[in-house]
Amino acid sequence: MEVLLGGRGLIVSLICFLFKFCTATEIPLSVQQVPTIIKQSKVQVAFPFDEYFQIECEAKGNPEPTFMWTKDDKLFDLSDSRIIVSNNSGTFKIPNEGHISHFQGKYRCFASNKLGVAMSEEIEFIVPNVPKFPKEKIDPIEVEEGDPIVLPCNPPKGLPPLHIYWMNIELEHIKQDERVYMSQKGDLYFANVEEKDSRNDYCCFAAFPRLRTIVQKMPMKLTVNSSNSIKQRKPRLLLPPPESGSESSITILKGDTLLLECFAEGLPTPKVSWNKIGGDLPKGSETKENHTNTLKIENVSYWNRGNYRCTANNFLGSTTHDFHVIVEEPPRWTKKPQSGVYSTGSSGILLCEAEGEPEPTIKWRVNGSPIDKNPFAGDVVSPGEISFTNLQPNHTAVYQCEASNAHGTILANANIDVVDVRPLIQTEDEENYATVVGYSAFLHCEYFASPEAIVSWQKVEEAKPLEGRRYHIHENGTLQINKTTEDDAGSYSCWVENAKGKTAVTATLDIRNATKLQVSPKNPRVPKLHTLELHCESKCDPHLKHSLKLSWSKNGEAFEINATEDGRIIIDGANLTISNVTSEDQGIYSCSAQTALDSVADVTQVTILDVPDPPENLHLSERQNRSVRLTWDAGNDHNSHISEYIVEFEGNKEEPGRWEELARVQGKETTVILSLAPYVRYQFRVIAVNEVGRSQPSQPSDHHETPPAAPDKNPQNIRVQASQPKEMIIRWEPLKSMEQNGPGLEYRVMWKPQGAPVEWEEETVTNHTLRVMTPTVYAPYDVQVQAINHLGSGPEPQSVILYSGEDYPDTAPVIHGVDIINSTLVKVTWSTIPKDRVHGHLKGYQVNWWKTKSLLDGRTHAKEVNILRFSGQRNYGMVPSLDAFSEFHLTVLAYNSKGAGPESEPYIFQTPEGVPEQPAFLKIIKVDKDTATLTWGLPKKLNGNLTGYLLQYQIINDTYELGELNDINITTPSKPSWRLSNLNSTTKYKFYLRACTSKGCGKPITEEGSTLGEGSKSIGKISEGVNFTQKTHPVEVFEPGAEHIVRLLTKNWVDNNSIFEDVIETRGREYAGLYDDISTQGWFIGLMCAIALLTLILLTVCFVKRNRGGKYSVKEKEDLHPDPEVQSVKDETFGEYSDSDEKPLKGSLRSLNRDMQATESADSLVQYGEGDHGLFSEDGSFIGAYAGSKEKGSVESNGSSTATFPLRA
Repeated sequence: MEVLLGGRGLIVSLICFLFKFCTATEIPLSVQQVPTIIKQSKVQVAFPFDEYFQIECEAKGNPEPTFMWTKDDKLFDLSDSRIIVSNNSGTFKIPNEGHISHFQGKYRCFASNKLGVAMSEEIEFIVPNVPKFPKEKIDPIEVEEGDPIVLPCNPPKGLPPLHIYWMNIELEHIKQDERVYMSQKGDLYFANVEEKDSRNDYCCFAAFPRLRTIVQKMPMKLTVNSSNSIKQRKPRLLLPPPESGSESSITILKGDTLLLECFAEGLPTPKVSWNKIGGDLPKGSETKENHTNTLKIENVSYWNRGNYRCTANNFLGSTTHDFHVIVEEPPRWTKKPQSGVYSTGSSGILLCEAEGEPEPTIKWRVNGSPIDKNPFAGDVVSPGEISFTNLQPNHTAVYQCEASNAHGTILANANIDVVDVRPLIQTEDEENYATVVGYSAFLHCEYFASPEAIVSWQKVEEAKPLEGRRYHIHENGTLQINKTTEDDAGSYSCWVENAKGKTAVTATLDIRNATKLQVSPKNPRVPKLHTLELHCESKCDPHLKHSLKLSWSKNGEAFEINATEDGRIIIDGANLTISNVTSEDQGIYSCSAQTALDSVADVTQVTILDVPDPPENLHLSERQNRSVRLTWDAGNDHNSHISEYIVEFEGNKEEPGRWEELARVQGKETTVILSLAPYVRYQFRVIAVNEVGRSQPSQPSDHHETPPAAPDKNPQNIRVQASQPKEMIIRWEPLKSMEQNGPGLEYRVMWKPQGAPVEWEEETVTNHTLRVMTPTVYAPYDVQVQAINHLGSGPEPQSVILYSGEDYPDTAPVIHGVDIINSTLVKVTWSTIPKDRVHGHLKGYQVNWWKTKSLLDGRTHAKEVNILRFSGQRNYGMVPSLDAFSEFHLTVLAYNSKGAGPESEPYIFQTPEGVPEQPAFLKIIKVDKDTATLTWGLPKKLNGNLTGYLLQYQIINDTYELGELNDINITTPSKPSWRLSNLNSTTKYKFYLRACTSKGCGKPITEEGSTLGEGSKSIGKISEGVNFTQKTHPVEVFEPGAEHIVRLLTKNWVDNNSIFEDVIETRGREYAGLYDDISTQGWFIGLMCAIALLTLILLTVCFVKRNRGGKYSVKEKEDLHPDPEVQSVKDETFGEYSDSDEKPLKGSLRSLNRDMQATESADSLVQYGEGDHGLFSEDGSFIGAYAGSKEKGSVESNGSSTATFPLRA
């Protein structure tokens, strides 16, 4: 077994050590010894509701003790059949069978063996009687109003405590006050009766809670006769009773509660007061109860002895009673005799002293008998001690010391064991201990030895006693190693030696690494309602991981794991998370790590931040016309220093109740002088700001009203609004309400021609606009606007220059010429118009042009004017995006803010020829093993006289390498096709075609195609309705002699056209691609037509079911009715063609989605379908016909199209 020491274990070890030290003389049961009583009953009460009553007495000793009992100092017969005796014990039970009263008495237990007799204290067995009030007839009581009366209770005797209540028959308490009082004995006293005291159901109830019994006295009737002559009288004591005289004595035991009571009759009702004669009433421990009729002193001590006086008085006189309080005490030990183990020839002494009041008497016994009847030779006996010398083994005995006085008896047993034995080590051999580095280790070696023994410790490998300040051997044999290190680990041996011999045990000590702990983050500052996250990083010795426990606490109080009902606090092992933190979450958080050997804790101070509390106690002082001092008290900053205060005001007459910012004050200031505007009734409030945010506004201050004054400023942003010629509409920004400074705000507007030596014209208006007529167009004027109110004018206004209204320019520029830059761009130059002909602010020039005719065919064009504006004062401009080889007309005009002036005379110019656009399309219409025939369409725009075409082609393959580019100049522009020869068989080519004029050739259109293999039949005309994709699907013959059918399918499968525009049939009998001329056979053509018709019907049914939300699986159909020919061509159909004019392909899904791109792979059909397969079951039957992607070696260009041909069949 491994003993773990450290941390809390260290404290436990120290306690164990002290215990072992105190009991170092305890004798192991393996050694002969006198009996020792280890358990006994105290006072035993036979409650009637208990099943049995057990009186206990247990003892230990060697030889094993036997037991004997006495009852009331007479031998008690344990063989009585009415009791049950426990085996190997003195304990017996008395069953509750109706005869228990016979067993009431005081019992004592004796445990004996051949060495001595131990004796228990007296055990009182109480059999309480069931308390009952006697049956009696109580005569009615009749008294005169104002007289005193006592209603006796005389409760029956019973097991204390006793509680007495006075109630009526309806169990309502009789009200007690200064006039009515219940004594400690239970009698009900009336100082003077009143008519309302008359009733016939005064009942006294006695409650015995330990017996669970309440008994009731017969009701008493009290009649109070009214009287017209009630005499007042001075007080007379009813309690204590008059026969006790003016003084009495009371004896109370120390530690009990003292109750003194006084009650006096008289009219008016006397009042009772208390005092201590020759001293003060004890403060704190005394209380006056029951309207001061009772003086109560708890936990009485000797200091409470003395004379107490109660005084009852009314205005007619007073009376007193003195209580002489005597405090006594049962016996208590001051020196209790202690058991001891002695060796032969040694000496000893037993001390026995007790205190009490009166002083206890001391009696000695030996083995349960008076010492004078059984003395030992050599014993010296006195009341307080027994001494003995030269002890011998036959002196072994049990001594009893008994102290008694009038209030009780106490008894103590002291064992005298004379033993000679070699050391007995009681600690197990080969114990394992462990501690952590730096802690103390305790290795135990509990032993018993007589005579005394010497204990030594040593490390097994060193074989010499341990020495040094770090080592300490306690008297109980325990080795303490202070400030352990890793070198202290190892095996140790404990040797115990006395005159009779020596004994040893070994122990092993393991040293573990100390547990380390760190809480992060350190001292976080968390805004209110945010989330606090703390992490506890721990590291401990691997041997201690199984016992590692982490716990969290706040301000010393442990968290219950996830204890909050709302889950706001979550503890997940090393992590503590608190959501929506509040100020109550602020404090010192501690993470504690506890292992079997040590404990460590780390703390962090969590500070909760919040917006400040609003400032308080706003006060206005130093009130002036244009200023006032505002002072306030700062509110709680909630752990974040206030950075500034925002002072707001309310008083805008236009927006009452709207608060506006007036000033900002540094956070360390709490006063500011505010600059104010005239004619405003101000009210202020203050907002505090810290790093978290703004506080709520403070309560508003008192009002402060400033007197009116002339305006301090004039309007700003004076400007002219768009107006008619010879007109000025002058506008400005009106003064805000806070800027008006007084009532009756108006604006004085003054104007005159700029720089003219003439008087100012002026007009006063109340709004912020004025219309002024001028003699000239677009003339400059000096304009001033001044604010005025009933108290005067604003400051001298500043002049601004404004212009009167503009008119249209009245002359046109003259075009100097048009320079041709290229076939689509020209430069136009013109002369600017004079400034006085602009009649306003010149914004720029506008060029208009339109095409009149094409020089290619002489065809005229309707007039479509194009416009281009050039801002600012300039005399040229570039006109782009013209049609080549065309005639144009062009004009120029000037424009200002009012609008455009007249156009110039049209200027006629022609653009030269340019290069053509790319051909409309390029298609391969026939291919053989070494030839290919191409056809194309004219470019949409020729841009000149077509001189021919440039046809280029090159070999492309599955890599990124391209073959040599071959050129063919076609000089016959009217021929839209060309046949290429000397091509390589089974080779893929890319073709480029450009249209040319005398200016050069345009952009190319491209197409890709493959020649056929040896022995293959040439492919003839291909319908224009077939659109080839760029994806190659070569037909492969997997088995020689197998027949394959290659079909070209249109993708527009819902079109009214036949689903097969054209059918090309090929059959392969050998892997080399040899074909029969089966396509000329009529039966084969008929078969193909039938298949085409059936397929069309099938697709139509699918489409109808698809529109109805149904699903149709072609795959399932084919699995049920396989067609050999159809099955042979799956995934082996031609790719799709694409036109160069970007029209929707015939095979595109226009009826399903008109936004689908023409070149998009038909595999995307799946995404428009339902379920996993879309419109078709994806078994390859149809989907393969629409798959397409760019080849790696292709050259991209706008409008290119590709066709894919089989290389072999």
